[in-house]
Amino acid sequence: MIVGERILEVSGNKTPKASIKGLSINISLEDVKSLEDNVEITYVYTATYQQDAGQLKIKGVLLAKEEAKLAKEIVDTWKKTKKIPESYASVVLSAVNYSGSANGTLVARVLGLTAPLIPPRIQLSKAGETAPAAKK
Repeated sequence: MIVGERILEVSGNKTPKASIKGLSINISLEDVKSLEDNVEITYVYTATYQQDAGQLKIKGVLLAKEEAKLAKEIVDTWKKTKKIPESYASVVLSAVNYSGSANGTLVARVLGLTAPLIPPRIQLSKAGETAPAAKK
């Protein structure tokens, strides 16, 4: 269960007079560590505004408290494959998406960008696959 979060870095930019034609969100996991039954997942949330209108980037750490068996499975899977178990991925991605949207909205407002709000339809792709194109 996700019990907390720390924001480590925030950055953003906007191209003057650029018009926003769309938005893409990318969530990447950088590290997974465990201390007993606590799991720390370092992530980067990037919102890229189309037509090079701007970008927001938030780096943070999710803090999760899990049973020792699940915590070990998460960390072991990460060490072997640089992925987390699929059964746990949607929890992590949803938490990062929520935090990125909430915190990104504040940064976007300062820069004069639209809020990085996309409905939380989280979809996993296999290694080497490209994400399916968004429906317009």
